[in-house]
Amino acid sequence: MTLAFLSHSDIGFHDNGWNHPEHVGRIRAITRALRDHPELFMALEHLESRHATPAELALAHDPAYIARVQQVSEAGGGRFDADTVASAGTWNAATAAAGAVLEGVERALDGRNVRSFAAVRPPGHHALRDQAMGFCLFGSVAIGARHARRLGAQRVLIVDWDVHHGNGTQALVEQERDIRFVSMHQWPWYPGSGAADDRGPHGTVWNVPMPPQLPAAAYREALLGAVDAATDGWTPDLVMISAGFDSLAGDPLGGFTLELDDVAHLTRTLVARAERWCGGRVVSALEGGYEPARVGAAVVAHLEALR
Repeated sequence: MTLAFLSHSDIGFHDNGWNHPEHVGRIRAITRALRDHPELFMALEHLESRHATPAELALAHDPAYIARVQQVSEAGGGRFDADTVASAGTWNAATAAAGAVLEGVERALDGRNVRSFAAVRPPGHHALRDQAMGFCLFGSVAIGARHARRLGAQRVLIVDWDVHHGNGTQALVEQERDIRFVSMHQWPWYPGSGAADDRGPHGTVWNVPMPPQLPAAAYREALLGAVDAATDGWTPDLVMISAGFDSLAGDPLGGFTLELDDVAHLTRTLVARAERWCGGRVVSALEGGYEPARVGAAVVAHLEALR
């Protein structure tokens, strides 16, 4: 099995400025880290992804909002909220990010690449149906899960280990009874959602709020315990990961204590379960992570475990 590494040159043109936490250096750090691991680099299938179409974005987002993002970008950029900025290159970057996840889903379901990782930006798990939020414009993983259902996957499991609650992903999938969402996140913390008793309208959401600075094992056990609960008597046809590496120790925007070995452990465990559930089909996408060198190292650990 060849692991697909999906990205696109357009993601570099989403320009928040170097003083913004979500800058292009995050992706460049991944490229540098892979160059230091030539065996891994050569083992990957490197693919330039396609762009998501407005119709595909509308699987999860309001068409008027999609048009607004395009218009703001094509006008040279602007600010959607205090944290979320668009530049002239943002439309192409954001549609490429969503497109990479969509292509990963397609390849997993048709067997070309059972597993894939989308090295993309901007992230997506805070984006709401008609609103940008928290550096995010389009909910790529949520769109991908809905696309998978459209392509015939009966059940999709999304696992989000970003240090921030995936409020956008939850909002975009919680009405779908056959998409289950597990999010482990710091609490209390941005965006202030994700209480443990918030199970969504159909009981398909497992939120795992955790305090900062616990031993790493506590985070691993809590997340995997929630995955076990979500899949008790329910077998997914596809596993999707919102891989936020701001859950690593030392990230400037989080207080979790995970290390590279923990990333590898979580990834290996999810891959092993996916092998039992659905022929090993896993599509992972970069979310947060704001210490670039750590992001690069974490992606290497994640890719090694995925393959």
